[in-house]
Amino acid sequence: MAADFTQRKEAWARKMQERGAHRLAERSTDRLPPGQHLASGFPVLDLGIHPKVKLEEWKLEIAGEVEVPLTLSWAELVEMQQDQRTSDFHCVTTWSKYDCAWSGVPLVDLLDRLRPHEGAQYVFYTSYDGYTTNTLVEDWTHADALLATHFEGKPITLEHGAPARIVIPHLYAWKSAKFVRKIEFLSAEQLGYWEKRGYSNTADPWLNDRFAETARSYLP
Repeated sequence: MAADFTQRKEAWARKMQERGAHRLAERSTDRLPPGQHLASGFPVLDLGIHPKVKLEEWKLEIAGEVEVPLTLSWAELVEMQQDQRTSDFHCVTTWSKYDCAWSGVPLVDLLDRLRPHEGAQYVFYTSYDGYTTNTLVEDWTHADALLATHFEGKPITLEHGAPARIVIPHLYAWKSAKFVRKIEFLSAEQLGYWEKRGYSNTADPWLNDRFAETARSYLP
């Protein structure tokens, strides 16, 4: 399943790149980003692997170019200040979902504890299913960006990334890593799973910023 899904998305990236589907020159101000449509439900798109991690065994390591590395157990995570944020969710495959109520630890609060080094510009995420992705450090300062544990008042379900996932709603949803296991702050850019396969590093939905400007040399 994972291989088939990856191949379909790689093919789509190649097709769009061949058509010249590049980011817009000006950022849209519409609530619904260009090329998106509203979904009636909450579709599930991932690598097809849903790791079942016992809460007593779960941990999140946050390290790299930071003054105070953290390794959080589940008990330590849920003891932290939990806030709710309502935001829209935009998948690169063109569907969007409005008014998603996530609860968790604001990423900007974690930044305060971690104190990234001056040279730290990038963040690299690794998940329990082997998935990886990347963002900029500045994406953590967005008011709605969370390390989320709950959705619509209930614990996040396994298919949506339990027990904890990243939610960065101002970027396309592949940047919001499910099943997050490790987060590294880096001074040099490192490409993640989809970024290696032709997808954008910056991933701004309102710029239609779905794909790399040119295909990666290792894109099949």
